[in-house]
Amino acid sequence: MNKRRVFLIVLDSFGIGEMPDSHLYSDEGSNTLLSCYREKELHIPNMKKLGLFGIDGISFGEKEAEPLGAYGRLGEKSKGKDTTTGHWEIAGIISEKPFPTYPNGFPEEILSQFSEKTGRGILCNKPYSGTKVIEDYGKEHLETGKLIVYTSADSVFQIAAHESLVPPEELYGYCRTAREILRGEHAVGRVIARPFTGEYPDFRRTANRHDFSLLPPEDTLIDVLTKSGIEVIPIGKIYDIFAGKGLKEAKPTCSNAHGMELTQEMAETDFYGLCFTNLVDFDMHYGHRNDAVGYAKALSEFDEWLGDFMEKMKESDILFITADHGCDPATESTDHSREYVPVLIYGNDIKPVNLGTRQSFADIGKTIADIFGTDCDIAGESFKNLIIKD
Repeated sequence: MNKRRVFLIVLDSFGIGEMPDSHLYSDEGSNTLLSCYREKELHIPNMKKLGLFGIDGISFGEKEAEPLGAYGRLGEKSKGKDTTTGHWEIAGIISEKPFPTYPNGFPEEILSQFSEKTGRGILCNKPYSGTKVIEDYGKEHLETGKLIVYTSADSVFQIAAHESLVPPEELYGYCRTAREILRGEHAVGRVIARPFTGEYPDFRRTANRHDFSLLPPEDTLIDVLTKSGIEVIPIGKIYDIFAGKGLKEAKPTCSNAHGMELTQEMAETDFYGLCFTNLVDFDMHYGHRNDAVGYAKALSEFDEWLGDFMEKMKESDILFITADHGCDPATESTDHSREYVPVLIYGNDIKPVNLGTRQSFADIGKTIADIFGTDCDIAGESFKNLIIKD
């Protein structure tokens, strides 16, 4: 058995500049990294050392003369710019058809089934900010018992409910009901439970969010490794994003700090395999809320942790850092943006090489499968031979 350990960390929404087809998504000019770079709070010396500012298309920042690792940028082949699509592509699935979105709300045929099966009415049914929707509908929700159903520019069916009226487990049950209804042409990428607490007008969302994703339509990197007897540890939203397919247990997190803590704990154990981490705060707390200062601070906090993590890595460990899409906090939009994502790779066995611009996020999954010596037919082109020292 291959005794190597690979840590794959997804900085959720950390895009590095618009893709050539960004105009098809109304994302011209988006650049999440640049928006953060313009803030004085950004301090990311460790990602700089790994080659971040030497990546194709990045024309700002000081390039590292002698990078410590391999670096490059990845385009997205899939149609879309959402979390599920991005993670699935990283793991080897190209989504040729975008998930359905509902700019005018969900059709009556869906809502009537949902109401009938839950026994509850529905409020809102529009694209809405998650914090604003509970501010505007939370009081009526408590008075009537109706569920707050809303969406966004992404393929999501979100249900918000106050924990005193609808306990989280009950809300999760409603989400499972919605997941069963939302099939075929209405098969949204995720159904999301959005519990909240507090008293009007000071409602606040809790950490009891839960995502109910579609089951991946084919095997991913996770399945390939698991079937080969290689352990896969999912940290953060990973278990939810892949609907548990190929995974034994979930390790959910309540913050970036918690995700980094659990990743560090795994590094200090004797597991062998892949530790797959998603750090969602960049997207959820800062990108969607157009908080460039907060985003820059969060990147700086990750970078500080990264320096310590790199020092403690074992001799044969390999670290991949990437993203699943963009979410530029300085544009007018509060939604995801169609951007290239970075890939930074570090380890004793890694050459300091510029990988240039690669065509798919899936190259990461294919490369990791190759590193573990597994024979698979997931999408992507391995760049193992470009980064592993002779």
